[in-house]
Amino acid sequence: MTTTTTATLRLREVTKQFPTGTRALEDVSLEVSRGEFVSIVGPSGCGKSTLLRLASGLEDITSGELDVDAAVTSFVFQDATLLEWRSAQKNVELVGELAHVPRAERARRATEALDLVGLSGFEKQHPRQLSGGMRMRVSIARALVAEPQLALFDEPFGALDEITRLKMQTELQRIFQLKRFAGVFITHSISEAVYLSSRVLVMSGRPGRIVEDIDLPWSYPRPPELRYEPEFGRIAGHLSRTLEAHS
Repeated sequence: MTTTTTATLRLREVTKQFPTGTRALEDVSLEVSRGEFVSIVGPSGCGKSTLLRLASGLEDITSGELDVDAAVTSFVFQDATLLEWRSAQKNVELVGELAHVPRAERARRATEALDLVGLSGFEKQHPRQLSGGMRMRVSIARALVAEPQLALFDEPFGALDEITRLKMQTELQRIFQLKRFAGVFITHSISEAVYLSSRVLVMSGRPGRIVEDIDLPWSYPRPPELRYEPEFGRIAGHLSRTLEAHS
């Protein structure tokens, strides 16, 4: 796909209708550039995950324009989707294997990626030996090992307990600071969206449309205590009311 804009991801009046007749998205327009972390919130079934699949090329649009200006796009799914018979190191190396990267180089990259997500020392552990949060860290390392310009996250922390989820939010924010990819993050948690993002989009009920696009006023890094500040609560409240009005 080609692009005429500096945006890493651009959708212009995109509609997606499935063969069953279900209209998942209607006239969706958005842009995400390198160095932006954009979260999308919306009611269940509004097409958030469909939007990510369109951006990744896993689904085709029905109408409109979709442009991706990224040599590498990575996708982190809701489940860690690790291969149980491979160690953490070998799961992360899989990306390099599929790309025919020489063995020594892909091992080096995987080791660096696991260190980036705080899993040095766990390289030889298999998924069954890791906690849920650690498995998700492996999944994120596998996504980042290819140095993506566009990183797509489909509710990666949704199944985690609250304490682990808060820790993972801090870790992902730190990684984003280092790598500055264009990030699109799907979540049902407004607090998570506000804490992580440079922008938050709100989608309506199906067919999904973008009904709010709000810039967040804080620079990175963001301390965990930001969640308790009045401005954080005001913005989260505004997004919550918008979401309720369009669900």
